[in-house]
Amino acid sequence: MAIPFRLERLPVLIFSKPMFDSFFVLLMLGTCCFAAGTMNPVPKLPENSGKVEIEVRDAGQQAARKLSVHIVYPHNRLSEIGAKTGLMLSLHNWGGIVWDNAPNPNRLAENYDLLVIGVTYYQSGDRSGASEPYDYGYVQAMDALRALHYVYKGLTAAGHSFDSTRIYCTGGSGGGNVTQMASKFAPNTFACIVDLSGMASLTDDIAYHLPGGSSLDARYSPDPASPAYLTPDMQEIRDLGNPSHLGLQAKSANRCKIVVIHGEDDPVCLGSDKHRVVDAMRAAGLDVEPHFITKADINGELIMNSGHQIGERTGLLMHFSGRYLSLQSDQMCRLTGPNDFERRIPVAYPTSNGVHTITYGLEAPALFFVPAEPRHKLNTFPLLKK
Repeated sequence: MAIPFRLERLPVLIFSKPMFDSFFVLLMLGTCCFAAGTMNPVPKLPENSGKVEIEVRDAGQQAARKLSVHIVYPHNRLSEIGAKTGLMLSLHNWGGIVWDNAPNPNRLAENYDLLVIGVTYYQSGDRSGASEPYDYGYVQAMDALRALHYVYKGLTAAGHSFDSTRIYCTGGSGGGNVTQMASKFAPNTFACIVDLSGMASLTDDIAYHLPGGSSLDARYSPDPASPAYLTPDMQEIRDLGNPSHLGLQAKSANRCKIVVIHGEDDPVCLGSDKHRVVDAMRAAGLDVEPHFITKADINGELIMNSGHQIGERTGLLMHFSGRYLSLQSDQMCRLTGPNDFERRIPVAYPTSNGVHTITYGLEAPALFFVPAEPRHKLNTFPLLKK
């Protein structure tokens, strides 16, 4: 049964007429392209835990690509899913694949009655020295949502009972960043997310590998003439502490519990930037619970250091947020209204020169960037310009 929700809580954006015209034209064009594109049939969910490949398309004019979705069922069998079983994404780090540096899917499935999903998302396995700029959670978050949508719709189509109010997401390091971006792009979909040492924003020092900050290098250029140019809009959307975006997230029909576990002395994903994001989330009214780990917290067991790794990430998740996932806990988090897959209402975030829009329909979620240009200048459509 559909759960009613209040229309006045939906984000409302005010466009100038040129921006609205370009938004409408591009959204309709993109929707048609996605609907008309030739895609292979969606595979059925496997009977046992394992890997499935689905096809995804980043923009209507681009060729489809393969996306590997890794599934761990309770007791490793689809038939073991029951009415209380929830769904959880567990996402790997920058440069990793499958479950690298992410909470262990088998322990999550066993302890919390969850179907756990891993994603070998766009630029998985990325290595330093590559020429292409690092995506940094933009297309990667969409891949995570596409994988979740595939499982969600697969269970629904097959008539498998599961608890659609128990949808969670976690990830370590780069996976923590993708977790936060996925929640931003689908603000009504997750009851709880757990960010373990994730990047907080695409800062200049990371984007351009400047001295004095993080050691990360996302390989962008500040030169507008460069193919690796980082536009203001693409930098703004990746800022988890963007006040206007957090304000829109706070108006979502569902309330997500955001657990942040981060080392105070993290030299890779700086603790100072995560503090800024947490403060901004609190100011916007989001339900964020930070755990900043200091040297005084080191116990040689759960907490090994106050840097980037902190400790074994499955244990950290279970210690700090297990009560929000456990069926035996009176603090277990649930959605109280329809998720974004069911609502089918676009989610939009304005930036300096346009709008980033995520659409939800019968097909997988789609992402568009619509530049705020007069219609007569729209002779090209830079959907995913970096």
